[in-house]
Amino acid sequence: MTTIDRAALVRARWRTPDGIAEAWSARRPGALPTDGRLLLIAADHPARGALGVREAGMTMADRVDLLTRIATALTRPGVDGVLATPDVLEDLLLLGLLEGRILFGSMNRGGLQGASFEVDDRFTAYDAATIAAHGLDGGKMLTRIALDDPATAPTLQACGAAVTDLAARGRYAMVEPFLSDRGADGRVRNLLDPDSVIRSIHIASGLGATSARTILKLPVVSDMARVLDATTLPTLLLGGDPGPDPAATRAGWRSALAHPCAVGLVVGRALLFPQGDDVAGAVDAAAELVHGGSHEYGQ
Repeated sequence: MTTIDRAALVRARWRTPDGIAEAWSARRPGALPTDGRLLLIAADHPARGALGVREAGMTMADRVDLLTRIATALTRPGVDGVLATPDVLEDLLLLGLLEGRILFGSMNRGGLQGASFEVDDRFTAYDAATIAAHGLDGGKMLTRIALDDPATAPTLQACGAAVTDLAARGRYAMVEPFLSDRGADGRVRNLLDPDSVIRSIHIASGLGATSARTILKLPVVSDMARVLDATTLPTLLLGGDPGPDPAATRAGWRSALAHPCAVGLVVGRALLFPQGDDVAGAVDAAAELVHGGSHEYGQ
């Protein structure tokens, strides 16, 4: 894996903080690959306090380990960019890893994992103005819809406003909707049956004053063809917490990617912390699913 000097990153942040803004101004932006499909690495879970992978609750706690895994993924052909919060993107920027990349900034990280207010997904990270100023391609917003939680209404309102603001600035809104409730243990859970995902799609699609620059980020569930038939919006498939059978996960992605609405993958833990810890191998397998045998993609 790529070697990252933690001390050098700290020195750069401490001694020359204005260097981050300068680096954003100098960065070469990315462009949509010629095949029109995307493979993005997701790294915004830690900002919600969600550090676990499988049964290990603190797997993503070491920042340099996480950055090393992202850096390794970015060396592989077919990886088009990153979805992350400002802190992670700025580390990658200082490391020179974001040249020519498609970038999405994560916006609402206020719904902390396990909190009593978890469904209150307030906007605590990127805003549309900063996304546009730094040349990011768009913003991503988690949109959990809990019909018995009054925090859902202001969350929907805020997400709708963000969709409108991003579109007005020529940026994409990546909306990640879920119908959610609280289980018997009181923890928020996302409802992953097809009908629940379909309902969430219709609610998310109507957010904002325009859907011209809205894309969806959806889980792969059963009956995925029927789920994707619920929209005409471009859709990226998420990875979620990696399961025990990577082959089955890839098979689900492959099947869903055959639908015309599915334009790629946004995957974090399943590629950065795969079974066997072979990040490069997991990323290469995902890139093959997204981009096929073409070598006109990637960096």
